[in-house]
Amino acid sequence: MTTVHTSALTSLHLLARGKVRDNYAVGKDRLLMVASDRISAFDVILGEPIPGKGALLTQMALFWFAKLGHICPNHLTGEAPESVVTPAEVPQVDQRSMLVKRLKPIPVEAVVRGYLAGSGWAEYQATQSVCGVPLPAGLKNASKLPEPIFTPAAKAAQGEHDENISYEQVVAVVGADLAEKIKRISIEIYQTAAAFALTKGIIIADTKF
Repeated sequence: MTTVHTSALTSLHLLARGKVRDNYAVGKDRLLMVASDRISAFDVILGEPIPGKGALLTQMALFWFAKLGHICPNHLTGEAPESVVTPAEVPQVDQRSMLVKRLKPIPVEAVVRGYLAGSGWAEYQATQSVCGVPLPAGLKNASKLPEPIFTPAAKAAQGEHDENISYEQVVAVVGADLAEKIKRISIEIYQTAAAFALTKGIIIADTKF
């Protein structure tokens, strides 16, 4: 497998290069998302790639899309990424790419927490709540929560940190109906994924969409 730190597909127009993924336009209605082998830590891209990392990320994503597709539709087109690049470019996309619908994203990170960790733990120590959700007293770092909680974040510009926001702020951005749908589906996805992972000895502390 070819190690790809930075993809260079000259047959397609590069729209954006993120910390890990490179996005190319395929016509007006599709995107080719290429997961590179770049390492990103604390919003810094490191110079040395991990061979095969992008392929692993893509295969994990495809697994969960298939596992959770009955809860929420996804942006996959079902077409092979290799079909939209030249033969010489196939090694750059093989196993590490997805051909997806070009959609307008909702400017909200849908975060669900089943355990108190990370920024949630820091906020709990200060306010005994996370994103406006009150929690019981006496919880410790990495405590399992009584029920999963929806703790959204505002999607920040590239290079900046996402900011935790309240559910009421989500309502103000997208409206009450869509906010409720996002919350409900996000929690259901987390519960389904967490229950499956637990059968494999894996704890999903939190996740975001």
